[in-house]
Amino acid sequence: MTGKVYLVGAGPGDSKLITLRAVELLEKADVVLYDRLVSKKIISMIPKKVEKVYVGRAVGDDTTHQNTTNDLMVQYAKSKKNVVRLKGGDPIIFGRGGEEAEFLKENKIKYEIVPGITSGIGSATYAGIPLTHRKYASSVVFVTGHEDPEKKKEIVKWKNLAKSVDTIVIMMGLSRIDVICKQLIAGGMDKKTPVAVIQNGTTPKQKMIKGTVTNIANKVKENKITPPTNIIIGKVVDLSDTIGWK
Repeated sequence: MTGKVYLVGAGPGDSKLITLRAVELLEKADVVLYDRLVSKKIISMIPKKVEKVYVGRAVGDDTTHQNTTNDLMVQYAKSKKNVVRLKGGDPIIFGRGGEEAEFLKENKIKYEIVPGITSGIGSATYAGIPLTHRKYASSVVFVTGHEDPEKKKEIVKWKNLAKSVDTIVIMMGLSRIDVICKQLIAGGMDKKTPVAVIQNGTTPKQKMIKGTVTNIANKVKENKITPPTNIIIGKVVDLSDTIGWK
């Protein structure tokens, strides 16, 4: 017999947005392996008897860091412990949950995946930006702005996205916002298309700046915006002036 691993989404930052299932599993866990973006309030929910192991990866860290996390999940499970692998946002929206599930499957470890509110949705909602709207946006795409450095070439075709979708949500793209916007314009996107950059979404430190695809990169620098951020591009951004509630 082995233990079981639960790949759990902690939500976008506000501790009250964690699911009941996630809280239930934290209370029953033997060990919790948690990421960098899991809030301190959520960590404080974990009972003192539970072993807590930080496995967060900062920007720029070696990509082999994930191998260590994978090994720890298997080691603890084989020690007959129930493991919560706690991730910011949702585990399978740019959270490597799919990769971890594959690794657990290969090693014959039982697992369960528990969804969480992804930061792309949470931060937009708290900023009063509806990612879809009957008048302005019938489609939305979630895109990573920071692809696997081991890829031989970039897969995201920014120029193609320029005219094929109404709302673009970019996660982990702050350092490349200038390049991304230029590619969208080259693909035919209107230069006046609104853009919002939301820092520390859903938390008391949430901050939003707005501009267009032509000037948002400069505004990011002027306002000294730093990660974690989400970038939202599309007409729906302007609705924050009307329905923003935070």
